[in-house]
Amino acid sequence: MSRSPSDVPNPAVRRLSLYLRQLETLAATDVATVSSRKLAQSLNLTDAQVRKDLAYFGQFGRPGVGYEVVPLIQRLRGIFGTDRTTHTLIVGAGNLGRAVAAYGGFRAKGFELVAVFDSDEKKIGRKVARLPVQPLEELPEVINKHDVRMAILAVPAGAAQAVADRLIELGIRGILNFAPTPLQVPSSVTTRSVDVAAELEQLSFLTSAE
Repeated sequence: MSRSPSDVPNPAVRRLSLYLRQLETLAATDVATVSSRKLAQSLNLTDAQVRKDLAYFGQFGRPGVGYEVVPLIQRLRGIFGTDRTTHTLIVGAGNLGRAVAAYGGFRAKGFELVAVFDSDEKKIGRKVARLPVQPLEELPEVINKHDVRMAILAVPAGAAQAVADRLIELGIRGILNFAPTPLQVPSSVTTRSVDVAAELEQLSFLTSAE
């Protein structure tokens, strides 16, 4: 069974990521099979929810056996498209951009960082995650050379929309946005925003004493 991404609710997609992480943890400890109940309990979900989410993409488990961990990992990676290498780039070589670029798990998850860009001439040429920071003028060449379709945005809020517009114009179809501002994009482009300060505010609210 194949479904268009638009047919699958966003909460189900987010839970699918959780299932994949948990399955990878099980595989690392040589667990061969897991039931929907055990998988659900490890994530504070119900087994019915796990089965419903996976059912968007076909039949996976076997009655009395459960899910085979490694094959299910492979299927989920195929669903996410991370069973193959996806080239991505970062725009913004400030503190946040450098921290994101230094993350060592990109390649293991199927992503290869191919370039880092910034508009600050003082940063051009400096190494970030073993990559030289390039000027924005070189975006077209890099995107075409590496067939980049996804980008990470780690620029100030005031510059985010203009940079996003330029990326989209050059063929980028997915943007992970770390800038603390929403982006206006066409329906053909998908964005995910990570506002670290907002998340900390919400965490503070939820953990503060009355």
